[in-house]
Amino acid sequence: MLSMGASIPVCAPSSEGERVDSGRAMMRVSTIPRRTAHRFITNYPEPLMFASQPLAMLRNLFTFNSGDPMLIPTKTLVVHGTLLASALAGAADASRAQTPNPTPTGAVVLVVSSAGRDSGRTRPGFEMDELSQAYHLFTTNGFTVTIASPAGGAVEADRFDRSVDYNAQFLADPHAMQLLGNTRRTAQLRAQDFDAIFVIGGKGAMFDLPLDTALARFAGEMFDRGAIVSAVCHGPAGLVRARTRDGRALLANRAVTGFSNEEETVFGKQWAPQFAFLLEDEIRSLGARWQEAPLMLPHVAIDGRLITGQNPYATAGTVEAVIVALGKTPMARAPWRDERSVNFAAYALRNDPTVVRRELAATHGDMQPDLIGLIGYYQLQVASDTVAVRRALTLLELAAPYMPHVEISLGLADAYLRLGRANDARVLVRDVLMRHPERKDAQALLVRLSN
Repeated sequence: MLSMGASIPVCAPSSEGERVDSGRAMMRVSTIPRRTAHRFITNYPEPLMFASQPLAMLRNLFTFNSGDPMLIPTKTLVVHGTLLASALAGAADASRAQTPNPTPTGAVVLVVSSAGRDSGRTRPGFEMDELSQAYHLFTTNGFTVTIASPAGGAVEADRFDRSVDYNAQFLADPHAMQLLGNTRRTAQLRAQDFDAIFVIGGKGAMFDLPLDTALARFAGEMFDRGAIVSAVCHGPAGLVRARTRDGRALLANRAVTGFSNEEETVFGKQWAPQFAFLLEDEIRSLGARWQEAPLMLPHVAIDGRLITGQNPYATAGTVEAVIVALGKTPMARAPWRDERSVNFAAYALRNDPTVVRRELAATHGDMQPDLIGLIGYYQLQVASDTVAVRRALTLLELAAPYMPHVEISLGLADAYLRLGRANDARVLVRDVLMRHPERKDAQALLVRLSN
């Protein structure tokens, strides 16, 4: 259990192009008393810097080389905003000194893409998991929420899991559904009416949000009046054309994160070739100080009143950071099952494997080991050095007893081979081929082992 006298590390904004590793953020670190954060931490010590938990894993993202999807529910990642309070306070002070505090309105506007068609099959739209989580967290913390889009009216999300708690709650809320069915046009928004703008991601954001001059103007006006400007995942695409009153790009020389090139390589194969630009490239070209965590792990970048989240897994953390920036302490909430799972994954990367395996064996019914395995699997796909391979292998080995998928076995074999454990790899590949002799990926791996 947590020791109440200790402190929890908190990340402050980092330098340009900084890579934030899981639990080892290479940034200036400050601390806040563990007593302050205790009510927001559960079960496991040493949470990720920007403590995390996973979200929005759409089933169509998890299709492996065989073409067979590994079906798991959609998930949600949270970064607890309270843990960011001290980092936010220092970064925000400078902004407050330059800009008078606006009169609070208690209102937040969530901006979504209007581009979606056919649940994302013929044109991607917004990410429902991100919208429903943001709506839930803002409303339960006492804010009035407006939903807006470039075209206004009804908007369409990409395919999502309706049974997940936050989505089910949103769908069952008549007011939320009314807002979604009749979104306000961004051209109708007035900066004086809101305390914050939060731009929702989803690949549709890459198609229409950068072209929305009204959104760009509104975001700049919000920042100029001292309000919070925030976005998550592909949402920062709606900020790339925004300018402040001095004519400079709003994102210039500020710490920013968003859906990374690495993540786009893995998850953007269908639509990224049609984007006008890759989000990371465009943000860097504006002179922003780009930040990112390893693939599929959440990161929140805070630079005064600009707050951005890297991917869907960072949605709740980004929202809670906005709530803190608006002077509130986010309401305590029970951790989601996937939240505990990702926190456990972070804990696993820093502790004795034997102890970690024993703890998971005792608690796996309250966890989602498949989520831990998926993080390891996709991190292995992009791992470019031994450290990254070992990190991915740790998660794959942890999840393997609870995740009897061929792809996990082959992922383990690939990691073993890359680390020089050819015999261990060979045993796994031969076992797969005995059960699935048609698997060409296993055959190819066996050829690599023979060379």
